[in-house]
Parts: sequence; structure tokens; C-alpha cells
Amino acid sequence: MNLFDLSGKVAVVTGGTHGLGMAMAEGLAAAGAELAITSTTPSKLEEALNYYHDKGYKATGYLFDVTDELEAAQKVALMEATHGKIDILVNNAGIIKRVPAIEMEVEDFRKVIDVDLTGPFIMSKLVGKYMIKRKSGKIINICSMMSELGRDNVVAYASAKGGLKMLTKNLATEWAKHNIQVNGIGPGYFATSQTEPIRVDGHPFNDFIISRTPEGRWGNPEDLAGTAIFLASNASRFINGQIIYVDGGILATIGKPANE
Repeated sequence: MNLFDLSGKVAVVTGGTHGLGMAMAEGLAAAGAELAITSTTPSKLEEALNYYHDKGYKATGYLFDVTDELEAAQKVALMEATHGKIDILVNNAGIIKRVPAIEMEVEDFRKVIDVDLTGPFIMSKLVGKYMIKRKSGKIINICSMMSELGRDNVVAYASAKGGLKMLTKNLATEWAKHNIQVNGIGPGYFATSQTEPIRVDGHPFNDFIISRTPEGRWGNPEDLAGTAIFLASNASRFINGQIIYVDGGILATIGKPANE
């Protein structure tokens, strides 16, 4: 299936050191891509690179903050020089602050917007410049169900992810003529180390997710790999400006009746 073959491709994955970012990066590497992983934490970057290398994948690490345009520009130029090109950009790095809107400090709101929305803009702008010159490229923005739905205590995150959906559509509109496809992935609720404490029978949120998801389970991180490979490959060459929600069907349904 050559449509899905990423051999010879170079994929930059921001925040690809753990969780869903690592799962998607590993999927891209398994399909043949060479990885360039970014992080702001030296220990996490080293640990992730050791993991990728132990798996036999080719991976290089870059330590920088995606919200710092000058630093990011220097590192993107270094990536281009080191790898010769960037074929795929996955804007995965993000943060969340769970605070009621009425209590949230403006500084914290701006920080989430900066990382989750401005960071992907900066990276897309910097990498996109090279993709436009080559007339080829794939950009994948990691959105969220909060790109479509609200939820208590995530006002900044939802605002950023809603904006990221529209950034995706607008970049697709501007860059499609350069043979660049810009799409997004919206993960549902996944079994990660962060959610492990609440993924126990009897926990209210665990029970809510199980009952709210038509598949009746949390997603496994590897469930995202196929979608990432698809959007990074020639199989999606005429798909542009779309968000694919990998959520087990949550967004497809209003949910079960209370008496069911």
C-alpha cells in the first residue's frame, strides 16, 4: 500500500515525548518516517529519544519553546539543514489549565492561547515557508473535541482549540495551491498516564466517559496512529481543511437517555 508509505519522509512532531504525541510519532516512524521531536524539557526529550532508538526508529531531538518565534525559527532552520527537508509537521504541543472562567487569571488564559494556538501558527508559518518553496507538505494540527464542544473549567483550552480548528481551515485555504494539505485530528478521551487515576470503575468521570462513548471505552493511544499516518501520506492528498475526530463516536450522538 504505497499510498500510506512514509519512507524517506521527515516528520516534525512538537511535544512528541509522551502521551498521544508519542503515539502518533511512533505511528509515523513505523510507516517509515524519520522523526524530529521537540520538547521544552531535556529529561523528557532524552527519555523519548531513547525509546524511539530502542524501537529502531530514526529520531532527532530539538529543545525549544514553540511560542518563541525567534528560537523556533533558528531550530526549524537547523532541522532543514540537518534533515534536508520537512515533509510533515504535527502541531501537538499543548497545555491545559482547569479553572472556572470566573476565577481564571488573564495571564493564565493568555498562556494557554499562546501554547495551544499561537505556537501552532508560529510553527506552521516557519515550516510552511519551506513547504511552499518545495510545493509539497503535510501539516496536522492536534485539535480536540473542545474544538466543537464546551465543558466546565476549560475556557482557555476550548477557546484555543476552537481557534486551532479555524487556523487549520484558513491555512488550508491559503496553501492548497502550493500542494500543502493542512488538516486536524480531534482526539476523544484516551487512556494515558494522565488519565490513569480516574480510569477506575466507580469514578464519576470514568463512568461518564464509558456511558457517553458509543464504543463504551476509552481510546488507546495507538488508535490515533492510523489517522496520523493517513493525513501524513499520499492517501489524503485531496483532503484539506478537515478535522477528523477520533472519539469512538462521542460527537455523533446526543448520548443515552438517563433511564436507559
